Amino acid sequence: MGINSIGGLIVFVLDIWAIVSIFNSNATTGTKVIWIVLVVLLPIIGFLIWFFAGPRSARG
Repeated sequence: MGINSIGGLIVFVLDIWAIVSIFNSNATTGTKVIWIVLVVLLPIIGFLIWFFAGPRSARG
């Protein structure tokens, strides 16, 4: 496994965490869809935008 593979795996795991958190948030369905599409289409930038400005999980 090279550095690129590890970096890709880290981005993938962080994006999955963001998507689960968005799904569990109290945001409206439309807002959730927009955030999830942003994270999926722009994995690194979408994650960073979500991390600083996105909806948080209702549990935490």
